Amino acid sequence: MATTKEQILELVKQYYKENHIKKEYETGDRISYAARVYDEEEMLNLVDSSLEFWLTSGRYCDQFEKDMAKYLGIKSPVLLVNSGSSANLVAFMTLTAPELGERAIKRGDEVITVACGFPTTVTPIINYGAVPVFVDVTIPQYNIDVTMLEKALSPKTKAVMIAHTLGNPFDLAAVKEFCDKYNLWLIEDNCDALGSTYTINGEKKFTGTIGDIGTSSFYPPHHMTMGEGGAVYTTNPKLYRIAKSMRDWGRDCICPSGVDNFCKHRFDGQYGELPKGYDHKYTYSHFGYNLKVTDMQAAVGVAQLKKFPSFVEKRKHNWQRLRANLECVSDKLILPEACPNSDPSWFGFLITCKEGISRTDLTKHLESKQIQTRNLFAGNLVKHPCFDEMRKTGEGYRVVGNLSVTDYIMNNTFWIGVYPGMNDQMIDDMANAIIEFVK
Repeated sequence: MATTKEQILELVKQYYKENHIKKEYETGDRISYAARVYDEEEMLNLVDSSLEFWLTSGRYCDQFEKDMAKYLGIKSPVLLVNSGSSANLVAFMTLTAPELGERAIKRGDEVITVACGFPTTVTPIINYGAVPVFVDVTIPQYNIDVTMLEKALSPKTKAVMIAHTLGNPFDLAAVKEFCDKYNLWLIEDNCDALGSTYTINGEKKFTGTIGDIGTSSFYPPHHMTMGEGGAVYTTNPKLYRIAKSMRDWGRDCICPSGVDNFCKHRFDGQYGELPKGYDHKYTYSHFGYNLKVTDMQAAVGVAQLKKFPSFVEKRKHNWQRLRANLECVSDKLILPEACPNSDPSWFGFLITCKEGISRTDLTKHLESKQIQTRNLFAGNLVKHPCFDEMRKTGEGYRVVGNLSVTDYIMNNTFWIGVYPGMNDQMIDDMANAIIEFVK
């Protein structure tokens, strides 16, 4: 006779089939820019974890951290956190740790980045008291203009922190060479590019593993999902240890949740000015946070990760089909291009309107056709209300050049989806709607 748990899980399978299988797409149906792609396996894992009622990080978290590291080809497990924004926070704060000596980022130090992106790539820099230095981007790759790096450099520069835009890697060879030349840290915000690769020095590597620290997001629209969630990863053992501490309250102890005295020296150490033998489990070496993920989220991620390679291939297929379909209007629209030496895992398809084509009118047309559109995140971040006070004082950030391309993108660029749940008919319908408007 089946156990109660087996009966519950069998009912979950049945529930999925009755309530979660989507009807086949028909022209005229809503086409979202992104959506979750899942089956009963994610729901089974989620319920299995909930029945254990461990709730915090546990066996599914451990499994995902190891499995994702294996996928990325790195030795240390990834560090799961509760969002991609938290991943960026942990990555940045890791580089402020005192044990990094002269290379540690201090308040007032500068970090080169771009204003054409998502705000939480920049937020940790500002919140800590470091200074973001904004440089322009290029079209049609929508990534950092590497010719501006030397101009942005100052004696206070300590790092470069930028994202791979919508899956398209930035020029890692140029940025990495610049960082190596001046002994700067490189944080790769890989939240929109998981699965993208870049060939550097003859070796193909996953983005996020080429710089010092990489980050990912598992928010529902992203390449894979846990509902919420993110990850931090590095090939540097010292940075890994610091990042783990930053994620886990800032403590010095490396005991997993629910484990005591993993190191066998819990009561015999001397730390700071604490009494000798002070409980190592309550010794703090950093000003950290609690940014861990729940095991139920990780359970969903374990099932998603098994499907992930197929997700990447479908994204590539959808992007390539869409670009081929739109080639006939390339005289009116700027179509996206991959960075040389890269193989992107595309998050979306960026389109910039040339003179004579209104982005507002085109996106209104698409939305009227039930095709969801999105701007390229902040457009120009420094023009948002969050920068009002800093703009008044002229302090807290620095701009190199006039960000003219960033402003052009703010006014003329949008994107549509290529997520793996799309089929060829959806891709063709999006292309036809664009062509209809332009012609």
